[in-house]
Amino acid sequence: MSFGFVDKVLTCRDCGTQFVFTAGEQQFYADKGFTNEPSRCPTCRAAARSRRSARGEGSSYRSREPRESRQDRPMCPAICSDCGRETMVPFLPRQDRPVYCSDCFRARRQVSSGY
Repeated sequence: MSFGFVDKVLTCRDCGTQFVFTAGEQQFYADKGFTNEPSRCPTCRAAARSRRSARGEGSSYRSREPRESRQDRPMCPAICSDCGRETMVPFLPRQDRPVYCSDCFRARRQVSSGY
C-alpha cells in the first residue's frame, strides 16, 4: 500500500532524463529506512551498479572492522537444519530461523546463485 505517497518526476544527475519515482518505490524506500530519493534514472542506476561490480565494488556487505577482529567473534553451537550435524556459528541462533553448517550453507548459496 502506498498511503501518503504520490508519483514524483525526478531528473537524473547523470543523463538529465526525467524519470518517475513511483508511490510504490517511495513506500519501498520508506520501509527500508532510506532517506534520500534516487538521483539516477533506472538505466543510469543499472549502469553505475555494473561499473561498481566490474571494479569489484559490488553491493556485498563489507565490515569496517579489520578481518582479524571479525574472527574473534564468539561462536555459538547449533544443529544444521539440513544435515543435522553439530556446527558452530558466529551468531546466536533463533528458533524461528534455520541454521546451516558451512557445507550446507555453501551448497544452498551455490544453488540460489545458479552455479
